Amino acid sequence: MKAPNAYVSRPSGDDPRSTEAWALGEASRRLALAAKMTDKGEALREALRLNQRLWSIFQAALSEPDCPLPKDVRDNVLALSVMVDRHSVARLADLDGSKIGPILDINRAIAEGLSAKTAAPAANQPAAPARPASAGPAPAMRVSA
Repeated sequence: MKAPNAYVSRPSGDDPRSTEAWALGEASRRLALAAKMTDKGEALREALRLNQRLWSIFQAALSEPDCPLPKDVRDNVLALSVMVDRHSVARLADLDGSKIGPILDINRAIAEGLSAKTAAPAANQPAAPARPASAGPAPAMRVSA
């Protein structure tokens, strides 16, 4: 069985947070599917590499001097990215899909946090005009170029 390459869903709108949450969810979905495959070697390798690329984008964005996130948030997410890197390298070495839990947990927790911050204002009040990334606290990591 070959790993699916098509996206199940795509984020709507231009909200960077929802795009980042979606990307983490998609990477997690692909990892989980690949781990369940009977012939998972190449599928798991591909999913792990996709996840690594995504986290490399986050690392680069968080390392930019003009990153608008507070330093403590940046430091925490960068620490998580180091954990993801370590687990990814270990899984690439043994291709043991039963051990991808920590990667999935981190991806899902960050995606949930990004989604919660995106959804919270809409649930509590009418849609507000978009604010520039520099205007508010804890803006998205800016995955897209």
